[in-house]
Amino acid sequence: MQIKALPTYKTRIQVRHGQGIHNVEGDKDYNAYMKPEYFDAHLTPLGWQEVDSLRKDVHDSGLMKRIDLVIASPLLRTLQTAVGVFGGESYTDITDVLPLMVENAGNSNRAAISSLNCPPIVAVELCREHLGVRPCDKRRSISEYQSLFPAIDFSLIDSNEDTWWKADVRETKEELAARGRKFMNWLGTRKEKEIAIVTHRALLLHTLSAFGNYSHPLEKKELSKPFANCELRSMVIVDCVTDRRR
Repeated sequence: MQIKALPTYKTRIQVRHGQGIHNVEGDKDYNAYMKPEYFDAHLTPLGWQEVDSLRKDVHDSGLMKRIDLVIASPLLRTLQTAVGVFGGESYTDITDVLPLMVENAGNSNRAAISSLNCPPIVAVELCREHLGVRPCDKRRSISEYQSLFPAIDFSLIDSNEDTWWKADVRETKEELAARGRKFMNWLGTRKEKEIAIVTHRALLLHTLSAFGNYSHPLEKKELSKPFANCELRSMVIVDCVTDRRR
């Protein structure tokens, strides 16, 4: 019997959302993230420009043709970024074809976006932003999102209302990193080979930093770099499976 380890490869394309309304003041004054008017913050006009620029890059590079699946955090700014970067063209009303995003969803002042000729987009709760306390990180009901993003798949989310976010309890960094690892392990069960993930700075930072603990110091430094708004990075995950042949 011959035992041979066969490597399997998956590419994970990580994207932080474009600039949100909370980022503008929050980057100047950390306390601004507590403002109730930033509940489930949407993209700014600059954030949409960042989305348009990244969309052009993923199309010009040919990356768009290789992506099998897009996973998005179920918050307005990440859903807008996901459909803006990876969605189809402007929506044309076609029988039995739903738009990915309706016109002006989330105060976007944008035309509706088609679900044709693009990878499926699935919302996953595990890749949300740092949970608790800050209104900008609380999501709205799934039924409301479904009205704004009809062709996004929300079936993996258990509850209509947000039961994860607590007004008086902030998720610890250790808990956030553990949730990120759980998300990465779940990604490993997916059959798709190239997966784009549209998520948040804190989730990416603490998850990748935890993976960096097992890496060379230079790799750890690279993995621990914070993401800029609408920044895209690719990571190839290699997993070895055992092939037993007689």
